[in-house]
Amino acid sequence: MSQEAIVLFAHGARDPIWALPAQRVAEEVRRLRPGTLVSVAFLELMTPTLAEAVEAAAASGARDVRVVPLFLAQGGHLKRDVPALIEAVEAKHPGCRIELVTAVGEDAGVVQAMAAYAAGAGGVASAD
Repeated sequence: MSQEAIVLFAHGARDPIWALPAQRVAEEVRRLRPGTLVSVAFLELMTPTLAEAVEAAAASGARDVRVVPLFLAQGGHLKRDVPALIEAVEAKHPGCRIELVTAVGEDAGVVQAMAAYAAGAGGVASAD
């Protein structure tokens, strides 16, 4: 049983194919952090929800859960909705520390990777 869990948190969409990039990120995190429970959760339209993912992590023995928003910025959902969701699940699992980190799109390395991709270094076809 892992004492640590990482929940990758995405918005969700009606098309199940939309979740594939988040699943690929989860696979890479599992490779980088063997022994850590890694899951993907969604705000809406897809499952599991954030509460379900955190509850599953706690049931698996995790005592530290890091919620990593796969969002570009700290918008309304991350400022208002997600803290309320986390507060509710914390109340159900008082022995579990749940940490909400900054949106992935606000990390300097992620911004640089997106800029490199947009500039053509990431495989974008040139406009020649």
